[in-house]
Order: sequence, then C-alpha cells, then structure tokens
Amino acid sequence: MMKAKALLAVTLGMLCVGGTARAQIRNDEVYEYPNLREENYRQHLVVPDIEGYKTLKCDFHIHTAFSDGKLWPDQRVLEAWNQGLDVIAITDHIEYRPHKALLNVDFNKSNEIARKKGEELGMIVISGSEITRSKPLGHLNALFIKDANKLEVPDPLDAIDEALAQGAFILWNHPGWPDDDSTIYPVHRELIAKGKIHGVEVFNSFEAYPKVIDWCWELKLAPFANTDIHGIGTQLYRGRGLRPMTLVFAQEYTEASVKEALLAGRTVACYNHILSGKEEYLKALIRAALSIKVINKERGMIEITNLSDINFQIQYGKLMYAVPLYPFQTLRDRVPSGTKVTFTNCIKAKDQYVETTLW
Repeated sequence: MMKAKALLAVTLGMLCVGGTARAQIRNDEVYEYPNLREENYRQHLVVPDIEGYKTLKCDFHIHTAFSDGKLWPDQRVLEAWNQGLDVIAITDHIEYRPHKALLNVDFNKSNEIARKKGEELGMIVISGSEITRSKPLGHLNALFIKDANKLEVPDPLDAIDEALAQGAFILWNHPGWPDDDSTIYPVHRELIAKGKIHGVEVFNSFEAYPKVIDWCWELKLAPFANTDIHGIGTQLYRGRGLRPMTLVFAQEYTEASVKEALLAGRTVACYNHILSGKEEYLKALIRAALSIKVINKERGMIEITNLSDINFQIQYGKLMYAVPLYPFQTLRDRVPSGTKVTFTNCIKAKDQYVETTLW
C-alpha cells in the first residue's frame, strides 16, 4: 500500500508541470484538472479610466437563441465576461424569432436568464429588445426596458413610444445595413428632433459607417460600436481586444450610472483598435493610456510607453506613415517638445483625426 501511494505521488508530480496544471485527486482512478475549465478565467482588457470617470467596456447589441442567436442567454453573459467586458445588453428581436416553434415563451425570458447570470458573476446585464423593421426606419434597440412583451405592436413608432414610457434609451442600429447606404431618412430626423433616438452605431459587427460619426455631432447622438453578435464570440473575434465595444465613461459601476452616461453622450466607439468619438474623450484616453519619459530634452529624445490594450497609431515630424504604439511596449524616438502628433486611429469626424502634443 505504501509503495502504491508513493507511486501515485510521483505520477502526480510528473503531471504537474511547473505547478501550473495541478491535478486534484478524487481517488486513485480519477484525477481532475480544474485549470482546464476556461469558463472560470477572465481576460483582463486594459482600457484606462479617464479623469473623473470609470471606463467601462460594453456591448449593447447581443442576440441569443431566443431570437436568431446561437447561444443560450446565460452563456452569452459568460462569454462576454470571459472576453473582458464589463456591461452587456441582451437585445433579442421582437419581430424575428426563427426558433419560435421550439422557444415560444415570454419576450422577457432571455433577459431574465441573462440578468440572473450577471448577478452570479457580478456583471451588469441590461434588459433590452431590438425593434426590427425594414428601412427606412430600420432596426432600433430599446435599452433599460421593463417589459419586452409590450413592444410587440403593429406600428414600430408605437413600440418606440412604449419603450420610452418604460424609460428606455433608443439606439439606432447599423444605419448602413443591409443596402450599404448610410442615410438619415425623414423618420429618423423627426424621431431625433423629438428626443426619441439617443445614440447610433458607427460600427456594427464587422462594418464601419464613416460618415455616421458626423451625425453624432450634428444631431447630438452618442456613438456606439457593438458586435450584434449571433454566433460564437471566440470564433468571430479571436485576437485580444478585437471584439467591438462601446467605451462608457460612468461615474460608478451601476446600471443607473451607465444609463446616465449614455444619455449624457459620454461614449467612444472602439473597434479593431480604432477609437471614434468626441475629441475631449479621445484626448482623455490618450493621456491616460500613454506615459512619456524625456531622455534628452535638447535632442527631443523620448520614450512613449503604451499602458493599455489599444494599439495606437501615431504620425509626426517627417514620417510618411503612422507608426504603432503597441500595447504594453515602449517606443523610443525623437519627438521634440511641442511637436504635433496625429493619432490616426482616433477619429473625431469623417477623415479627421486627433492631433495633440506629447510633452
């Protein structure tokens, strides 16, 4: 018996490489490796807080199996938590439910399941629905709703009014889809003028709508970048930090604070390491993310360290092309004091980029 126990100890020691894969002994016939349960691990995406606000990484356009998505609602929440997000909204279609024969249930069910998982993980999950109609109106997300069932009405404008009566934030989705034409129709201008649309996606899934950022300033809409995810997140966005997200600058980590920030327009769209939003928030992110060390003042030699997961692109001096500031790396170069530096991944308007000095 003693020899058997000694052999077991040696075997486990061989299995435990560098202390990173320790087996748990259930008995002498079953060993368990809890480190292989990837669902318990969260990717830590670093996007720094800005002065006065917490920076929350959010996705406000997500589908589950209760409309035309591939995952159960609680798995959508876990997936987002695994990928480093702080806030999500479940926005299943009201009008389009291809799995209805199998899941003919209350429209609130997916939100209920998702919010329960969010509570378990300590993650904010916002109740929402997607009002799904053809253009010219198109698709709109109603966020922070209380009862999705009441949005199932023939007239989509009545659905919007019902959502607003519940205290909703209305988000205009993918304005350039499905016809590759980003157009503000009269119905949108009327709704915006009446305060019935509050934000718009400048990026959705894998599509950017370049001129939409100008609408945000013209019409005072908050810019968003969302996945509109239907498939599996780890299959669609495999690189670190590549999942589209809306950065929200909130006073605290609560649902009420998120809603206040959205209504105040404190958002930046983040997609493929591109940031699109108000210049003041883009500059605040740049200041928070970059550390500047002056090596030689007379020669203008400095070190620029990127302390975030955003791959900034900068152009300065006589450079013909932008050079990258890779996440958690340092660039050493001559950038004399007062030099104008253009951040070509920070878009403040169509074909206009943030320009600032580093020191």
